[in-house]
Amino acid sequence: MIGFCALLTIGTINAQKKPHLDKTKPTEERINLLMKQMTLEEKVGQMNQYNGFWEVTGPAPKGGTAELKYKHLRDGWVGSMLTVRGTKEVRAVQKIAVEETRLGIPLIIGFDVIHGYKTLSPIPLAEAASWDMEAIKKSAQIAADEASAVGINWTFGPNVDISNDARWGRVMEGAGEDPYLGSKIATARVTGFQGDSKADLEKVNTIAACAKHFAAYGFAESGRDYNSVDISNSKLYNTVLPPFKAAAAAGVRTFMNSFNILNGIPATGNSFLQREILKGKWKFDGFVVSDWASVREMMTHGFAKDGAEATEKAVNAGSDMDMESHLYVEELVNLVRTGKVKEVLVDDAVRRILRVKFELGLFDDPYKYCDEKREKATIGNKANNEGVLVMAIKSIVVLKYVKELLPLNKSGQIFALIGALANDKNSPLGSWRIASDDNTAVSVLEGMQQYKDNQLTYEKGTDLTVGKTTFLDELVFNTTDTSGFEAAKKVAASADVVVMVLGEHGFQSGEARSRTNLDLPGNQQELLEAIYKVNPNIVLVLNNGRPLSIPWAAAHIPAIVEAWQLGTQTGNAVAQVLYGDYNPSGKLPMSFPRNVGQCPIYYNNYSTGRPINVDKNVFWSHYTDVEKTPQFPFGFGLSYTTFEYKNLKINKSAFAKGEPVQVSVELTNSGNYDGKEVVQLYIHDEAASLARPVKELKGFELVDLKKGATKMITFTLTDKELGFFDNEGNYLVEAGAFKIWVGGSSDKGLESSFQLQ
Repeated sequence: MIGFCALLTIGTINAQKKPHLDKTKPTEERINLLMKQMTLEEKVGQMNQYNGFWEVTGPAPKGGTAELKYKHLRDGWVGSMLTVRGTKEVRAVQKIAVEETRLGIPLIIGFDVIHGYKTLSPIPLAEAASWDMEAIKKSAQIAADEASAVGINWTFGPNVDISNDARWGRVMEGAGEDPYLGSKIATARVTGFQGDSKADLEKVNTIAACAKHFAAYGFAESGRDYNSVDISNSKLYNTVLPPFKAAAAAGVRTFMNSFNILNGIPATGNSFLQREILKGKWKFDGFVVSDWASVREMMTHGFAKDGAEATEKAVNAGSDMDMESHLYVEELVNLVRTGKVKEVLVDDAVRRILRVKFELGLFDDPYKYCDEKREKATIGNKANNEGVLVMAIKSIVVLKYVKELLPLNKSGQIFALIGALANDKNSPLGSWRIASDDNTAVSVLEGMQQYKDNQLTYEKGTDLTVGKTTFLDELVFNTTDTSGFEAAKKVAASADVVVMVLGEHGFQSGEARSRTNLDLPGNQQELLEAIYKVNPNIVLVLNNGRPLSIPWAAAHIPAIVEAWQLGTQTGNAVAQVLYGDYNPSGKLPMSFPRNVGQCPIYYNNYSTGRPINVDKNVFWSHYTDVEKTPQFPFGFGLSYTTFEYKNLKINKSAFAKGEPVQVSVELTNSGNYDGKEVVQLYIHDEAASLARPVKELKGFELVDLKKGATKMITFTLTDKELGFFDNEGNYLVEAGAFKIWVGGSSDKGLESSFQLQ
């Protein structure tokens, strides 16, 4: 066994041979020392990311692309790999990079840790419904804990895209439609993954985060994934960019650019976004990675004639690392030598990549994430399961209920549980769960079976899908087979209460899962109506990854619970809320439309010149066949108790710019249960140099109150909340009249006003 003194001697020798390994030197000096040793090819190699391409612990690949990638890895022409996971696998690939290449530069290992690694939290949109920043931060910490234990040190999250179009499947990855809430959640997730300071990145249980997709991906036209984006500068600066800026301010170490065009330029080749805003105005010193093959896709966009031009435009625009386009490693050296790309830009990109690797501590210990004992002790442990259960419970939103049905009685009743999703252990895991094992979610049936003092009978009613359900394939839904209806109707007819679990399959939302219908897929609606005819005492539990359009259910079903796709502990979370062990407090982070024709629909819209029917004729902004309001608005969610708002006060009627505005309100728990309420504050700038939304969220607080208790809630509005960005990106705070509302939803609240002078 090598003694400690011998290890110190070896370390000293290595530092002498490779001075950048001297950990006593400042990071920037270590980067400079390493850069001086690197050839142009080795620099370009750091900008190249490959997906895992062989069984790392097995023999080297022979032939084809895999053999070429393996050669590049051994030559030091690979800076990062993704989807390599497990301590043995990561150690094996890291060993090649560190011990078999000339300079021994370690790899950064990336993975899509979107809402957990093995133990899954709710999908991010569901987490956003908690409005609980500490819980969301804890959820990201659990994900980082498990991911880092299997060798991963970089996640491609959080997704901070704002979107107001439920047709877009990737709304499940984000925080919803509001930039203020989205910014708070971006901060919580970044600090959850990385820790509260840059120094925390060196810890073994943190990983580098990645803010994506930069920028405007959530505004893909018609909600169709990968589609074009055409938005105003006002929308860009005031809605799209704030969560990204919040992530940068929180210290996020990487950004990922997006697939879409913006102002006709693909984001991957967009210097306005990457150089002018991100690396310029925001002074971001981490690195930017492309999305999968998005450098190559600039040719398909019609923005580059070939791979060389795509590479030239991407590097010049500020895309530092190429994910799986293979173009940087093929084209960039020649582009530099022919003068089409300045080497100083390559140097800047490489410095950024190396900086993150140094911050992660990979140069000091390349195998720090490869502890097999920690892997076994961490994955799926009790603490992580308890943590995701808490997150799941807090994510549930009650949309409608009557006290005769909810919470459910814990004894002496007969319950019928109906729906294929009620006994599904796979779908609740959601779309982004590539490291989690199939069928590991607690089903709703399993959760409800723990309450043994009631009679519970389960019937599927109908199959949701036909054939295989995988991440890579289109789903086929059952629209014809109703053979299970009669059995379901029979148990429903004899039940006191029917609990129906309906909604989307976990693979129906997420990347490339756009929809033109937001109703219950397959023949679930037919089943719902059939059961309603024999027993209307229905609690409808929705499992879904996006807002759904459920006008019939909203009109007829007495109790509706939005339970999303809640991850590993789904059934336990749903059961605890249904039976009243937890009083729900979730609020919607996205508006639910009455039908898909309203999309995009969102609370912070603009007035138009004809917002109401003043003249009692047809010429006003509306639909002729449905109300223009959402079915369930942003910020909406019920509790088993009731809350009363009163005595809204502003400390005075007029304020100078820069002077804080104090807003207070009394909140009383006027119901029969202890509970939590998300108190929300909205403003409206009544007349500005640019038209402002009819309402904008500018403050919220999650308040825990015992029944009968009253608490004074105080908000402080500053220039940060009262201003907006003009079309050039300048921040303005203008004099004028402001309205404010404080309440439990975006559609109602106590109202007041003040003047800014």
